[in-house]
Amino acid sequence: MKRRLGYLAFVVALLAIVAVSVLETAWVPPASQESLKPWALKGLLALAIASGTYGTYLLLSAGMSRLVHDKRRRHDLRNVVRLVMVVAAIVAVAGVLTDQWLGVLFSLGIVGFGVTVALQQPLTSLLGWVYILSMRPYQVGDRVRIEDAKGDVIDVDFLVTTLWEVDGDLVSSHQPSGRTVTVPNNVILTSEVFNYSRDDFPFVWREVSMQVSYETDLAFAKQVMREVADDHLGDEMERRIETYREQLAETPVDLEVQGRPSVNVSQGETWVELRLRFLTRPRQIQRTKNALYEQILARFQEHPDKVAFPVGRFR
Repeated sequence: MKRRLGYLAFVVALLAIVAVSVLETAWVPPASQESLKPWALKGLLALAIASGTYGTYLLLSAGMSRLVHDKRRRHDLRNVVRLVMVVAAIVAVAGVLTDQWLGVLFSLGIVGFGVTVALQQPLTSLLGWVYILSMRPYQVGDRVRIEDAKGDVIDVDFLVTTLWEVDGDLVSSHQPSGRTVTVPNNVILTSEVFNYSRDDFPFVWREVSMQVSYETDLAFAKQVMREVADDHLGDEMERRIETYREQLAETPVDLEVQGRPSVNVSQGETWVELRLRFLTRPRQIQRTKNALYEQILARFQEHPDKVAFPVGRFR
């Protein structure tokens, strides 16, 4: 579709150029309308430039779909090309209409200064977009949290980043709410950005908590939780941890990382809380937690003599 529109835009540009050539030689307006001819020719040239630039962008965009297979890189490259084309078209059209190329550039400098003062927030958002492209705090497809907005990045435009919301005030448990959230790009220059799924390590640690009474055989309960998690994702987790350790080795951080699922113990008022720690992908958090919880609970219920659950109003 883009290629067809691109070719159509080129045809319009070519027809406009032909019209300019024909009118320039064949059109002799009356003396009272003689001033219209230059403006008509300039208008056709401006149409040719605008249409040709648009056609070039569409064909380049279509070519990117074939040459650049990474959707994220293609999205960023398309935005850069679009910005360059828009700026070039504006300068070229203004130059044609005024016949003052140097004057246009000088005027753009003055106007640019005025716009900088008057439109600080949009310009800082544009600067934020440049920062996103160069420093890569996140990109399309990542799950992030920016201030109070959390979701999957579906678009990074010149001024705003659009998220497919996760959690929010409608749902919980790391599930999509169905809403989109737009965040100004300048926010990332002054706020924290939490990226849950960066390219080099798209995993996070999560926990599943089980509350048991003080009469429980804690060693047995912890062993059951580790066995269930190990059967479910132990080998895959160990492979992922090796990547994390390699990344840690390149930093000055000295951190011990468990290669398999582990269990931590927390004391409550009338119960003991066992927290199973495991590694998973951000979009699989709730699915993994549900599977682990159900299997662990079933194993606990098979051994009522070793695992007891707290009862009472304070639980």
